[in-house]
Amino acid sequence: MKYTNPATLHPPVGSYVHQVEVPAGARWLVMAGQVGRTADGRVPADQIGQLEAALDNVRQNLEDAGMGVKDIVKVTWYFVGDDDPERRREVIGRWLGDHRPASTLLFISALASPDYRVEVDAWAAR
Repeated sequence: MKYTNPATLHPPVGSYVHQVEVPAGARWLVMAGQVGRTADGRVPADQIGQLEAALDNVRQNLEDAGMGVKDIVKVTWYFVGDDDPERRREVIGRWLGDHRPASTLLFISALASPDYRVEVDAWAAR
């Protein structure tokens, strides 16, 4: 993969790059949006708990496919409101480490269930 920030664009303002070029022949993994529901069906009451659960679900999808966080090329973050932006940035930064995929962050009015406050949509390639 080639992760790039073109010199003609502003520097990224978060944990992302402006573009990712995936070479021909790469194996793709496209996941359904992962919400903050744990394996036992529990939905944490707070947004940060749901973010951590959603990220764990993404990680488990990646591992099942023999991939890891560094294989993510695009992630879209959906949040119902922005309850704790500092913690949100900290959790995402810790989860990504030094990896910077292409990224879109959206604040929306609702998700599929009124219990859900977070959904993470990720694409990976190797």
